[in-house]
Amino acid sequence: MEISTINSLQTPKLSIQNNQAQKVTPANAQGQFSSSLKNAIDQLNEAQITSDKKTNALASGEIDDLHDVMITAQKASLTLQTAIEVQRKAIDAYNEVMRMQV
Repeated sequence: MEISTINSLQTPKLSIQNNQAQKVTPANAQGQFSSSLKNAIDQLNEAQITSDKKTNALASGEIDDLHDVMITAQKASLTLQTAIEVQRKAIDAYNEVMRMQV
């Protein structure tokens, strides 16, 4: 399992057709953002499920590699903490935009 990098959340690229640069439409940007967000949430969920499965297997005696279970649990914990921090930053940015005077 690999945590995706922030590079996957790059700014929308320009598409060139007929030698004219056209910007990505807001609908396309929204679709790209929502799919990136969904992928990140799916990866977070998968990390949590994997950690739970390994913890249950260790508790039932199916596996005896404590180090692997602890590493998986730490990865899941770190992934969750990162998601929470990103959520906080997004909420802070939203609140800052809402406070702007137009």
